[in-house]
Formats: sequence, structure tokens, C-alpha cells
Amino acid sequence: MRISVGSDHRGVAMRQKIISLLERLGQEVIDVGAHGTEPVDYPDIAAAVAKGVSRGEADRGILICGTGLGMSIAANKVPGVRAAPCHDDLSAELSRRHNDLNVLCLSGDIVGEKIVDRLVEIWLNTPFEGGRHARRLDKIRTMEGENGNGRCPSQA
Repeated sequence: MRISVGSDHRGVAMRQKIISLLERLGQEVIDVGAHGTEPVDYPDIAAAVAKGVSRGEADRGILICGTGLGMSIAANKVPGVRAAPCHDDLSAELSRRHNDLNVLCLSGDIVGEKIVDRLVEIWLNTPFEGGRHARRLDKIRTMEGENGNGRCPSQA
């Protein structure tokens, strides 16, 4: 699987740890940075990962910022992207099983190093259930199209 990974300056250390884990697990990694602790704007990193997933250049993405929230908001502006922050085993599992989450957002400040490997592995290995959940995702895709691929009607 090809996984695009990005972080802002607050998630650099965790991004490096996750990249090492993914490589050990035999995944192909696309590293979009940031590569230092100088402040960067998280929407730029979120856009790089989300657009890669949307275009099929990556199968999934992982984003890290201080809380995981900003990255999630920004990534979800890209059509076809389903991004959410996960902080525990259950949210990581259900994000895949019920929502077919294709961009995992993590907190560089809240999620401890001891559990981040487990969260990533759960997210990678949990299949999408389909069924009623697929019907709901179809409705989300319809909403994206109705709103000009994610733009609010007032911005059209």
C-alpha cells in the first residue's frame, strides 16, 4: 500500500516514527514533510497528502499536527477524502470499519508514543464493512458533488 505521510512542525518527531513503522511493515511511504521545527502552515501539508489520496497517487494518508483537528478540517476539503482524528483503539477501528477513513489524523501533542504504533496498525489492518456504511458514504459523495466538490454554496 502507498501511504502519504505529512506533518506540521509540531508533528515532525511522530511523523518520523510513523514512517519507520510503515517501512518495517512493508508499506511504500510518500513523505511530504515538514522536515524541521520551523513553523509551517498545516493546510499546505494537509492539501499535499489529501490531493495525493484523492488523485490515487497514494492509497491512504496520515497527517499529524498538534491536535489532529486542523489537519482533519483541511484534508476534508478535498473531494473523496475522509479524514478524522483518532486518539484511541476504538476510534481507529471504527474509522475504517464504518467510515472507510482514508486519511488518519493524529495529534503530535495528545497521542503518546506508546500507542501511536498500535493506532496506525489498527487503522491499516481494519477492513471496511460496506453494507449500510457504503450507502452512507455514497450520500457523502453526492453531497460533495452538489456543493461543487466540497465548496460551500456561498463560496460558489
